[in-house]
Amino acid sequence: MKKSVFLAFAMSVALAVPGQAQTFPKDPPKLKLSEPLPGNLFQELAKAINPAVVNISTTALPKNVGRMRDPMLDMLEQLYGFRMQQPQQSQRPQQIGLGTGFIIREDGLIVTNNHVIAGADQINVQLSGKDKTVYEATLVGSDERSDIALIKITPKNKLTVAVMGSSKDLEVGEWVAAFGNPFGHDHSMTKGIISSLGRAITEINKIPLIQTDASINPGNSGGPLVNTKGQVIGVNSAIDARAQGIGFAIPIDEVKAILPVLESKGRIARGYIGAALGDLDPEAAEYLGMGDIRGAVITNMDPKGPALKAGFRIYDIVTEFNGKSIKSSLDLIDAVSDSPIGKPAKAKLIRNNKEMSLNVNVAEKVEPKVATRPLAKNESGHKAPFDLGFSVMDPTPQLRMEWGLPEDMKQPVVIQTDRSSAASRSGLRVGDIVLDVNKVAVETSKDVLKALKKGQNTLRIARNARIQIINITN
Repeated sequence: MKKSVFLAFAMSVALAVPGQAQTFPKDPPKLKLSEPLPGNLFQELAKAINPAVVNISTTALPKNVGRMRDPMLDMLEQLYGFRMQQPQQSQRPQQIGLGTGFIIREDGLIVTNNHVIAGADQINVQLSGKDKTVYEATLVGSDERSDIALIKITPKNKLTVAVMGSSKDLEVGEWVAAFGNPFGHDHSMTKGIISSLGRAITEINKIPLIQTDASINPGNSGGPLVNTKGQVIGVNSAIDARAQGIGFAIPIDEVKAILPVLESKGRIARGYIGAALGDLDPEAAEYLGMGDIRGAVITNMDPKGPALKAGFRIYDIVTEFNGKSIKSSLDLIDAVSDSPIGKPAKAKLIRNNKEMSLNVNVAEKVEPKVATRPLAKNESGHKAPFDLGFSVMDPTPQLRMEWGLPEDMKQPVVIQTDRSSAASRSGLRVGDIVLDVNKVAVETSKDVLKALKKGQNTLRIARNARIQIINITN
């Protein structure tokens, strides 16, 4: 006992002797440094990129009762031969959001975030704070899961474009600059570095994101994240509100991969099996005696959907789908969405504590048609022929009340436009009053259908006391 105490004491003394203490490395790591950054780098980036950045504001059409009629409209009615809609302060479109986009083609094709334009009845684009011209954009295509949208304006001249680079070879620590309109402060620029790559935040996006400390604020969404070569390497998308300097951008390679589909088809075809899902959380797993098993729980099914036809049952726990491991409901949503449509996919699941497999034919998810004004039960519209993508109806007392329409106004009203349809791309909006079709005056919705033809159609419409011409080509 005494001997061991002595040895321990001797060792402690030896460690304390000068010259014998532990030493730490002093040489810095060897760095392969490139040339220093030019002093005017960010000034040059601002000059090159800002002209391609646009301010996006979205509005929703009002639903209000009318007010006292303005006598000045009598003069306009004599010019147009039509009883004009009363312009009211309460009838003006209500702004619902601000965001950013960047021009990728000289003819006015613009990339932004889907969440910037989602739910909007009208999308307005301003090229710069000095240019007061406001362009009404049409929605070309959008995808919720990747949070990317394409919109289009018709400019007077060719526009400056942002060049899309590549996000494949990005490295942590690279200098980047973020452009946008934070809180409506148009054409703001911030700088920072790439903080991390491949951030998987499935609640935000199915695509692993670029993390940056370049300041991103509300209004920056949809703006470009640019490298020191002036190339767009990401689309600003989200922030972590719990901290400063944590922003996220969608890698540009992922964006470029879906742009052709969005422009040609208006959306990304997603797989569908017709199942409502829940997560097998630790509490539920313990209750069911699943231990460490995780997966997506089937909580309900479409009576006509592929899942029910394939033999799935409520409370089945899906652990693998089409070769992908499933830990949560979001995992299964992504796996189904990305599966080949019209082909069988193998699913591994647990039912009553027993493992089993099923094959399910993945169908295409049918997106609901966008009706920016939901119809009442007693309302019925007439759908335009030739797949033009809009519906009209004759005004009812309820419709007049909601839109503040004059009581003696009888012309048909647009009550629905389909997303990415010919009508939507042309700029036709819910609430537009149709005056004539192909130079033929219309008084009822049936008149509209009769006057429409295959190919190009010209509609004269009234919108907020203004007469406009809409050309729809299918």
